[in-house]
Amino acid sequence: MSAPRPHIPVRLVAASEPRATDEELGRALMAGSDWAISETWHRFAPAVTMLAKRALGSQSDAEDVAQEAFHHIFAKAKALREPERLRSYIFSFAIRTIKSELRSRRARAWLSFHRPETLVELGTELTDIESRDVVRKFYSLLDRLAPRHRLVFVLRYLEWMTFEEVSAHMQLSVSTVRRALEGAMSKLSKWVGSDPDLTEFLSKFADGGGQADGGGQDEGGCQDEG
Repeated sequence: MSAPRPHIPVRLVAASEPRATDEELGRALMAGSDWAISETWHRFAPAVTMLAKRALGSQSDAEDVAQEAFHHIFAKAKALREPERLRSYIFSFAIRTIKSELRSRRARAWLSFHRPETLVELGTELTDIESRDVVRKFYSLLDRLAPRHRLVFVLRYLEWMTFEEVSAHMQLSVSTVRRALEGAMSKLSKWVGSDPDLTEFLSKFADGGGQADGGGQDEGGCQDEG
């Protein structure tokens, strides 16, 4: 990481409203309730950390990014306009934080692979040394993708989000998401080259990514490439 990230003194108090809906939790968070801070962390931090692990390939970096994301979420909770969309708000904020970290890596021209302390779960069985080596080589390729392409790939194929969900979380049109995914797959396929293990590994995502989607019309408002 480029610089030490703040340690978040999350107050792990007993939640007084354990069955609160996301909307109720969002409203309590806006009001600064201690139980809401604790419940928000317990409810969403594991998934946010896993997303960061899949996107960054590093357990320690993922934990740092999650801490930073929730630090800002809690600091800006009063500005939450739609408490019923708390989950979407949290994941969108987390994705922006992850993208910022990827951009920082790219600015430092960090193209060598950083071996994660714990191999991330990619939905495949890592039963032997050879399989683990394939995952490591795969992440070395992800490190070469632009932040937007990498995040779209991770959200679509590792988090199994629909195109519409990726579009909403990244604030991009569906057509832009599709183009970014096509670009990512094209580059990965080219870089894989003649490596049979990586070719087979990548094909699993291509085959598994054809889940039902809502079609997705272009919503406009495409942002600059990042």
